[in-house]
Amino acid sequence: MTISKGGPSECFVYITLPGQIKAVTAGRFSLTRDRQGTNVGQFVYGRSYRDNPDAVEIDPVDLQIAPRNYETAAMGGIFGSLRDAGPDHWGRRLIERHVGKAPLNELDYLLNSPDDRAGALGFGLNVKPPAPSRDFNKTFDLARLQEIADAVVRDEDVETSAEREQIEEILRLGTSMGGARPKAVVEDANGLWLAKFNRNDDRWNNARVEHAMLQRGRECGLLTADSRITTVADRDVLLVKRFDREKVQGGYHRARMVSGLTLLRADDSHRSRDLWSYILLAEELRRVCEAPQRQAHELFKRMSFNALISNTDDHPRNHAAIAKNKDWKLSPAYDLTPSTPISLGQRDLALTCGDQGRIARASNLLSQCHRFLLSREEAIVIMKSMTNTVRDAWYHVARSAGVTEIDCKTIEGAFVYPGFGAEQI
Repeated sequence: MTISKGGPSECFVYITLPGQIKAVTAGRFSLTRDRQGTNVGQFVYGRSYRDNPDAVEIDPVDLQIAPRNYETAAMGGIFGSLRDAGPDHWGRRLIERHVGKAPLNELDYLLNSPDDRAGALGFGLNVKPPAPSRDFNKTFDLARLQEIADAVVRDEDVETSAEREQIEEILRLGTSMGGARPKAVVEDANGLWLAKFNRNDDRWNNARVEHAMLQRGRECGLLTADSRITTVADRDVLLVKRFDREKVQGGYHRARMVSGLTLLRADDSHRSRDLWSYILLAEELRRVCEAPQRQAHELFKRMSFNALISNTDDHPRNHAAIAKNKDWKLSPAYDLTPSTPISLGQRDLALTCGDQGRIARASNLLSQCHRFLLSREEAIVIMKSMTNTVRDAWYHVARSAGVTEIDCKTIEGAFVYPGFGAEQI
């Protein structure tokens, strides 16, 4: 898409309603600067959308359906739900290389990200939404996509038209699903998958290790995204099933999706770190979701699992709520990745998890269990079972997922580290 000089200042926001495969126009978003140079975003629902009996809210936090002009100066003037539909770090990198224009404003990123973004939203300069994209890369294209991703990771110049067309292929599909790792969206007979590629500088085979952690999480009672490993040209690729898409006759149903960051009304900067909290997230989920007790229990399990595998990348963007119909619920878990910090005495999660802040210790996780609608006795039962499952079976699950003996040796320190305090549960 051609971007006007200085970047666009407004766009239309489209949404695919529950049970539909074609988008409708929900409203208009504009981004301006006030006299102090602060970006200010404004959103207003269209009258025809408000009058639509099937209309649903864009998000359960800030943009309830009402005849009013919503305004925000937070997060660069971008409402959280719109930010969630925009490109992640990897997607921004691809857009910058493809567009060849700097600096880009936030609307540039929204308008140049692919139609197949996370969730049910879309953006454009025309009142009428475009037809939904049905032309996806296939799983047999993975070897070519891996080569393109490798070139981008190496930061090679992309000057020739052929290379720019390759970037367009990967840019067009899969730049807004969260994270900084190279990825693309691919399709097979069963639907859409997020393909996550290994990097040459990875310390271990991330694809197989993450696949093993998703399996391990399910065995610990978590609801996790479906995944599988495929190997192309001697390179492993992790395929994670898109849980915000359902393949139907003629296209795809889309689920609305907002990140934990949006639910917490927070941003990525240090200024919002006091809002990065499992406890606050549990309360927001209880407020906006159906079956609040089930959602709170699930989040407690995920918090505990992340502590048990030393997942220090459990930031709010790696949690989400989705709505396939009118009701919201916690999405399946994704991006479950172990880390190997040096400290054996204390490790921290990315979010506050108890009275002692972010410390990934059993006593700390139990300290606020009532906020997850659990008695201390119920929480202890969950944590004991999960601790035993992770400690006793992580190696078998990893090896069954194809993780090598060398990689298992590298990551073994991640699981139930000494400072977790399992013996005190």
